[in-house]
Amino acid sequence: MSKGHDIVFLFDVDNTLLDNDRVQAHLSDHLAENYGVAARDRYWEILRGLVDELGYTDYLGALERYRIEAMHRPEILLMSSWLVDYPFAERLFPRALDVIKHVQQWGAAVILSDGDAVFQPRKVERSGLWQAVDGRVLIYIHKERELAYVERLYPADHYVLIDDKLRILDAVKKVWGERVTTVFPKQGHYAHDPQILARYPPADIALATIADLMAYNLGALLKNK
Repeated sequence: MSKGHDIVFLFDVDNTLLDNDRVQAHLSDHLAENYGVAARDRYWEILRGLVDELGYTDYLGALERYRIEAMHRPEILLMSSWLVDYPFAERLFPRALDVIKHVQQWGAAVILSDGDAVFQPRKVERSGLWQAVDGRVLIYIHKERELAYVERLYPADHYVLIDDKLRILDAVKKVWGERVTTVFPKQGHYAHDPQILARYPPADIALATIADLMAYNLGALLKNK
């Protein structure tokens, strides 16, 4: 267990610090150009099915299942290299690393993400986020269900959760109440889905971009405490 902090900042990764929509668009183009439109469409179909089955996006798991269907296309094996060697550092949102540095003047910064046990850690490491938070990385399947373990590993009087999904922010707020400040960067397709916006209450703080967090001092972040 880590030494207790007065405040801990919990950062989501995809579409919060890293432009995952852009990564997915790049992957879609790569699949179509190198393996054909049919292969691209089938891969995404498998991937969507895995999301429903597992609760997170398993890129490599979808590739493994697609490979079973395309066993006699050996070039498909190169898809894994493209994924694991992807230049994620080039897909960070502007000033994402500066934001992490900015908040660490007040407390520890922790990555709190959902994902698989291979590709998601690789993404965090290759993007530079792992180093930026000094290895404080938590990756779960449903992170909103793991808050007791988050508290055990990184105890704090107050948490600031930065996430592009209102569903997650609302779920955590229901558990931690006034112990958490929820911050909603309006980035990525989830953050602009009108049905999602209508379904969940607003976060404590809404930002146009993650870089806008640089304009906040500690008092402004904790005004809802």
